[in-house]
Amino acid sequence: MRHIAIVVAAISIAAPLSAQQVNPEVFTLDNGMKFLLLPRTDQPNVIAAGWVAKVGSVNERPGITGISHFFEHMMFKGTDTIGTSDAAVDAKYRDAQKSLRAKMNEITWNEQYRRYFDGEISDPWNAANDTAELAKLRLELKTLMDSQQGRLGSDRIAELQKEATAAGDAEAKGRIETQIELLKAQQDKARSVVKDEFDKLYTGQGGSGMNAFTSNDVTFYFINVPANKFELWAWMESDRLSNSVFREFFSERDVVHEERRLRTESTPTGIFQEQFDAMFYASSGYSWPVIGWSSDLNSYTIEEAMKYWNIYYRPNNLCGVIVGDFNPSEVKDTILRYFSRLTPGEVAPPPVVTLEVPQLAEMRLNAECDCQPSVEVRYHTVPFRHKDSYALDVLAAVLNGRTGRLYKSMVEGDEIASSAGAAQDSRKYAGAFSFSSEVKGDASPAQLEESWYRQLQKLQDEQVPELELQKVKNQFAASNFRRLQSNFFLLVQLGYGEGLGTWEEINDSPKRVDAVTAADIQRVAKTYFGETNRSVATYKRKAGAAATEADAAIAELPAPMQAQARAAAAQIAKETDAEKLRGGLEQMRAQATQIPPQMKPMVDFIVSKIEARLAELESNKN
Repeated sequence: MRHIAIVVAAISIAAPLSAQQVNPEVFTLDNGMKFLLLPRTDQPNVIAAGWVAKVGSVNERPGITGISHFFEHMMFKGTDTIGTSDAAVDAKYRDAQKSLRAKMNEITWNEQYRRYFDGEISDPWNAANDTAELAKLRLELKTLMDSQQGRLGSDRIAELQKEATAAGDAEAKGRIETQIELLKAQQDKARSVVKDEFDKLYTGQGGSGMNAFTSNDVTFYFINVPANKFELWAWMESDRLSNSVFREFFSERDVVHEERRLRTESTPTGIFQEQFDAMFYASSGYSWPVIGWSSDLNSYTIEEAMKYWNIYYRPNNLCGVIVGDFNPSEVKDTILRYFSRLTPGEVAPPPVVTLEVPQLAEMRLNAECDCQPSVEVRYHTVPFRHKDSYALDVLAAVLNGRTGRLYKSMVEGDEIASSAGAAQDSRKYAGAFSFSSEVKGDASPAQLEESWYRQLQKLQDEQVPELELQKVKNQFAASNFRRLQSNFFLLVQLGYGEGLGTWEEINDSPKRVDAVTAADIQRVAKTYFGETNRSVATYKRKAGAAATEADAAIAELPAPMQAQARAAAAQIAKETDAEKLRGGLEQMRAQATQIPPQMKPMVDFIVSKIEARLAELESNKN
């Protein structure tokens, strides 16, 4: 939901899991909702609590891409109890908006799409291309959305009364009179929306770090609460799981559009990376972005949303995770009292049946951008828990880090790269292995690519020496141990593992990594890294574009963090709300002790960008 926190969470869950045994109590309600309960007193009087919905962008289809991420936004808008000053008035607003948007979609899908296919307009969703009727409906919808949030008053009522008098048909007059009624109610009741009440209720009772993220495979909601406020968490979370009303459904899509613009369209390589993903995943649901295609974001209907909700947000598709200082029997009683009211879905989540087709020929994307020249070479590999995924993880570790082969050969040795890294991405239904690197000085992406192939050939021809392999396994073990230190990161590991298939990965992964042999690494290097199985993205600097200080700072970060750093920097640079920036800064500082050491460079970079942006805004004000 909040991009900075999502970056931190997304990177943390990609790291290796704990080498020691973690044994949560598995507690399942009659309605099918599972809970993982892990009491520990390392952080007294604090509980990390959350729940994961086993749904992500891979479960979508063309027409509703991005709807899983959109739900992440909607889940913070409240219920008939939270987020509104008058539930009845709020319901009228939602019904009126739904009716208007249905008419707008009908015109767009029929008339506007026809004009687009005929070549009359370049974008059927651009308001500049509206017909007179569509423009009128768009204004009516904006009026409703503004009034729902208390942004309109007496002047607008007078204007609407004139429009009602002049209305040419009973249907139009009825719509306008409904708006007048709602506006008058808004004057009496102030507004029907209480902004950010979900967050305020938690923070007012000592909660911190409330957030969520959506990935290709899961959607995860979490917070830290004082141990004596667990019942508050159970009430609030069960309330939004049983009674979410999707308030501000149509206005929030504008927020998501802006998020897409900042995170994808305004970053140097964002659109190209999106196209690279679509090219790489030819048949599976991983081919579209988590945030969705723009035309789909515009097209969601309440009816389609409710259908999706009733499949994927029912208790039989959810798992709660509780880690911290609590009494298991008391917590179970509270869970039973609140979450048992959730009803199972009538339709079970359908299986994802479309497998990724084998790649039969090399694919290439060549792009120019205002960016540091770079290259990514990507291969189809294996999904979560596949026996070869662990050998691929170890292979990546042999290549990574200051003592890894890529840094020694490309950064220190040939001095052609400012950064270089590799990563295995084991998703629920498919996997990919990527090498990525940015150039240094006058080097070219082609030189980076050729250097990668030389390193790959060495892995295929020679087994990794035992001493080097043991060094890498020791690094895994050290990282695994650090993951035990924080309630929050244990929560994320357990929930994310359960979302992909099983929480037991937190115990199984270290054993399977330790069992990887040099022969296993050589075998997977030969099996998955063939020429016909690779896709290559090359980014060259656009003529006239110059390197920036941000480019240099990002180049100092580990390769897997660089794309997220660019997206965060772009978002921060465009933010004009100083209070929002200060809030993000305070949140990151509050969580500083929970951040693992390998995340510190990323966090320091983001903090520096926020501080610089705040100084810039203060200077402009003066």
